[in-house]
Amino acid sequence: LYDISAVCNSVKGPHSEARAFTTHSAPPETPLPPRLSHRTKSSLTLQWKPPVDNGSKITNYVLEWDEGKKNSVFRECYFGYQRHFKVMRLCPAVGYTFRVAALNDIGPSGFSPEVVFHTTGSLPQMPLAPRLLQAGTSWVALEWTRPSGCSPDEAVTYTLEMQDDSKVTVVLGPKLHISVTALSTCRVEGLSRNTSYRFRLTTCSAEWRSTPSSVLMCRTSPDKPGPPAAPRVSAVTPHSFCVAWDPPQDDGGCGDLTYLLEMSEGNPEAVSQWEIVYRGPLQEHVCKDLNTATRYSLRLSSNSSGGHSQYTESLLVCTLSLPPGPCRPVTIQGSVKHREVNLQWEGPAHDGDDESLVYSVEMSGSEEESDVMQVYHGAHTECTVGSLLPGATYRFRVRAANDAGYGPFTEFLEVTTAAGPPGQCVVPVISLTSHTCAVVSWETDESSGADISGYRLDWGRDQDSLEMVYSGTETFCEISNLEAAASYCCRLQATNQAGAGPYSDLAWCRMPAAAPEAVVNLYLQEPVSFPAEGETFSPSTCLALAWDEPNSNGQEITCYTIAMGDTVITAGNTTCHVIRNLQPDSEYRAENAVGAGPFGPSLRVRTRPLPPAPPRLECAAAGPQSLKLRWGDSNSRGPSTDETTFILQMEDRNQRFVPIYRGPSHTFKVQRLSESSRYTFRIQAVSEAGEGPFSDMYSFTTAKSVPPTLKAPRVAQLEGNACEVAWENVPPMRGDRISYVLQVLGGRESEYRQVYKGEDTTFQLFGLQWNTDYRLRVFVCRRCSDTSQELCGSFSPSTHFSPRRSNTTVAVEPGTVSTSTPKALTDEQFASLIVLGVASLSIFIAYLLQLLI
Repeated sequence: LYDISAVCNSVKGPHSEARAFTTHSAPPETPLPPRLSHRTKSSLTLQWKPPVDNGSKITNYVLEWDEGKKNSVFRECYFGYQRHFKVMRLCPAVGYTFRVAALNDIGPSGFSPEVVFHTTGSLPQMPLAPRLLQAGTSWVALEWTRPSGCSPDEAVTYTLEMQDDSKVTVVLGPKLHISVTALSTCRVEGLSRNTSYRFRLTTCSAEWRSTPSSVLMCRTSPDKPGPPAAPRVSAVTPHSFCVAWDPPQDDGGCGDLTYLLEMSEGNPEAVSQWEIVYRGPLQEHVCKDLNTATRYSLRLSSNSSGGHSQYTESLLVCTLSLPPGPCRPVTIQGSVKHREVNLQWEGPAHDGDDESLVYSVEMSGSEEESDVMQVYHGAHTECTVGSLLPGATYRFRVRAANDAGYGPFTEFLEVTTAAGPPGQCVVPVISLTSHTCAVVSWETDESSGADISGYRLDWGRDQDSLEMVYSGTETFCEISNLEAAASYCCRLQATNQAGAGPYSDLAWCRMPAAAPEAVVNLYLQEPVSFPAEGETFSPSTCLALAWDEPNSNGQEITCYTIAMGDTVITAGNTTCHVIRNLQPDSEYRAENAVGAGPFGPSLRVRTRPLPPAPPRLECAAAGPQSLKLRWGDSNSRGPSTDETTFILQMEDRNQRFVPIYRGPSHTFKVQRLSESSRYTFRIQAVSEAGEGPFSDMYSFTTAKSVPPTLKAPRVAQLEGNACEVAWENVPPMRGDRISYVLQVLGGRESEYRQVYKGEDTTFQLFGLQWNTDYRLRVFVCRRCSDTSQELCGSFSPSTHFSPRRSNTTVAVEPGTVSTSTPKALTDEQFASLIVLGVASLSIFIAYLLQLLI
């Protein structure tokens, strides 16, 4: 059903009468594929749902099939209005393809998508047990045959079950084989090595499941073992040694291991042939009948039913040697020095080529019962024995040794060292007698075998600045003219006929502290603020003295003393001080905890005059947006100079004073102010003496603004001898009311006369004379609400008007006479013409550019 209504300007009219329409019917939609509800070996029962009839009732259904031939040729097997059908006399385990279509009075629909259904087959026999194809360390490959009772087109699924020694059954399937091959295979991964497993097979399809097959017993292969642990050697003798080892961490799954020990003479890099010295299950073997002092290489491997392992890394073993024979007697090489002697010898006669030979040299004193100490142990046949005493007698002997032990000692060789230079002196002793004098003393040392002939003493601030200050035979030295609180060091050296001995260790001392030195540089500092002072610094009454810190001579300066005539002022430990009410010619000295130092040079200074007082601030003229301020000379406490500068400040909205003028002038005009507003000012005078105090705060108020001047009024002639005068509107000024005064000058009148005063912006004049010239002007008046004062603005330009007899109303613009000339264009019309011209020019230029491109 449909109806119609009309709408105009958001107003909707009434609905029309309803009319009914009926669309044409169409064939049914394509139905869904049929579904299988039941099947047997020789029948299939199918069902389907009715599709959309498209306006005409479905009368019949057509079911077609391919008769199981798979040739895409369909024949009708059912035609009727039922939605189910049972297909009879079919073959077992065969697939059939079906499709369905619907019919109504209009025509048949399209056939549904094709669908395949299979009849059930006969239950196959129990499958044969799977067969073992190949076994590895972690996998087995199995194969089996497709059951003989299954049709070639039937989908058969295989389930392979596995059970290990732990009796846990693992289902490894099912696997679906859709190929027609009768033989199937499977590779089972992730098994344990050298382990027994049981397998059985079950076949099934969509309609049946067979019984499990007989069990297949199979075993994975063992793996080759890993290499044993590195062999260990013990009980090494000149002709044998014992080799032991640990079993491998991985035996390959087989516990029966045998070990293979191979040996070869020489280094592993040069071995060309290995000899098997042991084969068996034991983990230890003794190698006998070996050569002395000979290198042998060993390697080890393990064997099992799984294979042969890798060899271990080669182990190098050297048999021991026999103890060496006696060496040749020790001899002296070169000359004997005062602190060292060079010895040499020859090795045993029969063992000279043994590379493992080492030698031990022992030393003792000249007495038979003196202690014996080893002074050399190594493979060389010579050595140098040092750190000996000059002029002393020593005895030396040597013996050879190898891996088998030590040989016999040789006879002692007596050696007497030569006399040498003195030994190192002991550290000298420093005694301080005053803050500028010290005495150094030391002890004698005659252990060098010769008399000491003299001493040398070096003195300085540090080791790099040491200089000789004494040379002689005395055992003391006095040093003067030293600096107070300074550190010094010294060293001592002894000499004799053989030469000079080494220097002693450094001896250090620090001189005592003394009074500080005089202050050298005293000067007047610029006026600054000192946070430690409680009073404000004023150059007119205060002086800021500063000085350079003098040398404190080893102790911190505690205070400074400033002498001003007979007055003494004490300052703290600081290099600056503010003195108030000072006179020139003041002297200065420093004092610390040790004592007072001398006075420094005098300094003549002069205090500055007092800063000027602030002048009186006045308002010379007040305008609506400006204030003209003026001030006179400041009431200074001294003579006024031209270099006095004035700083004028004004209070802002945040009640803070900001400078608006700085200069020598006595007047300043403040611009850009608001009308009828109050402003606060203060002023300050600045001269060479400093900045004076600020004046009291002065407040001044700006005047009110006069109303603006209007444009010339507009005159429009009305019917008869009347006209209407209009002028522009002025908004209220800060809440004050606005009124307008209209004046007219006409005919032979010499002065303007007032014809209207009010708040309207239009006024009509009546009773005008024809062809008479009139002039009209208007001005604005502002009535102040607070003072009831009336402020009037200036006159506007006059407008000329002459009434004439005419049938049409004439409008006269300001400053013109009503004539028959056409009306001028308004501002909006003139702007529209300009925009239209610019747009036309732009289109023309774009067209030209398009032609050029």
